[in-house]
Amino acid sequence: MLVRFIVGNLFSFKEVTEFNMLPGRFSRLPHHVFERGGVSLLKLNAIYGANGAGKSNFIHALALFRDFLIDGKMPLDLITETFKFDPESKQKNVYLGVEFIKNEVPYYYGLTINQGIIVEEELQISGLDKKVDKTLFLRKDKADEADLELSFSDEVNKDPEAALFPQFLKNEILERNVPVLYHMRNRHNRIFEPFKNALDWFERSLELILPFSRPGGMAIRLEKDKAFHQFAVDIMRSFNTGIHDIQVKTIPIEEFFGEDNKQEAERIAAELRARPGNGKFIRTQWEEAVFVLENNLPVTKRIELTHVEDNGATQFLLSEESDGTRRLLDYIPALFNAVNREKVFFIDEIERSIHPLLIKELIRKFSHDPNTKGQLIFSTHESNLLDQDIFRPDEIWFAEKNKQGATQLYALSEFKEHHTIDIRKGYLNGRYGGIPFLGNLKDLNWEQYAETH
Repeated sequence: MLVRFIVGNLFSFKEVTEFNMLPGRFSRLPHHVFERGGVSLLKLNAIYGANGAGKSNFIHALALFRDFLIDGKMPLDLITETFKFDPESKQKNVYLGVEFIKNEVPYYYGLTINQGIIVEEELQISGLDKKVDKTLFLRKDKADEADLELSFSDEVNKDPEAALFPQFLKNEILERNVPVLYHMRNRHNRIFEPFKNALDWFERSLELILPFSRPGGMAIRLEKDKAFHQFAVDIMRSFNTGIHDIQVKTIPIEEFFGEDNKQEAERIAAELRARPGNGKFIRTQWEEAVFVLENNLPVTKRIELTHVEDNGATQFLLSEESDGTRRLLDYIPALFNAVNREKVFFIDEIERSIHPLLIKELIRKFSHDPNTKGQLIFSTHESNLLDQDIFRPDEIWFAEKNKQGATQLYALSEFKEHHTIDIRKGYLNGRYGGIPFLGNLKDLNWEQYAETH
């Protein structure tokens, strides 16, 4: 579970800026607070802000952080996208840090990057400001000259087998732009379990859904997981999408590609036979086709949706549905997992293509359910969600740029509002910031441009 995320000198973040899921002293919605690893955490958070205020930059920075650790390849943005209003920013450090709970153990992991070189990397078992932090490893380097220092915990150094790895890593494997944590995936010695758990949190417990991202393998999951399938059907029925049922249709691969593209069908069939047990995915703008072997025959699986009207039932492909229906279906894996598993979900622009009343009821359902196990964090412009029946004051944050063009993050709880206050009205009136400044729009004389034609 997420405790805090910290970012500095990246995109619109100039100074080191923190976002956290720590609760304030509020008694409302007590089931929104749960204990993990000795710390109280919130389960829900909405981040508001004007266009260009930095909401998406915040989620994008976390996505880069995660991808860097999983792939081991330095994202170009960590080199080129430093704070642009500071002409010296490219020579300054980029900082990314995250504190989280995995298997009831609190961790802190931080990266400092300078001109594409990791100048500091640390993994700690966090004391959560109550105990002394315990360092699992610490790496230091210099951007202008190679001066790599690497130290591991006493547990590693005292184990005869594990103690061989740090020196081998430093001298033979580690590159200056690759994280140490990336190399922890294949360590088998039990001493390295805390290191592997930390990496596993990024790989399996943190998911980010960007405006145009789509979940993979939906057809396979709908077909094999009955609980997930029923959850998806119930969601689509509940929100009056016109969908009565969801099926996964299986057709021969030749039928999917047709007569004009036989070679592509043969190529994919060959790939499936070369790697039995593995599927292949092809994703278009509107849907995903999954290719697998069944009884040693290559087949295609695709999602079909049943609409029931007065004239009977009709089948629709996902590509024939509205943008809003497809987007709602995209959220179903995240919602299912957030309800049932201890995972962290970030969604950028959660309201995109979905009716305001529908998205409000979806968030209200998650808010009022006392048994949800995960965390749901999203950015939004949708002011209808600003309802103290859904959120606590410490679960609403704002992104706003200061006079230097740098994004600042702050919580509604800083304003100490009474629980009866209409926070939606206050937000739209600019009481909390985080809204676009429209002062000059009324003076725009756009008719003058038409007169020139």
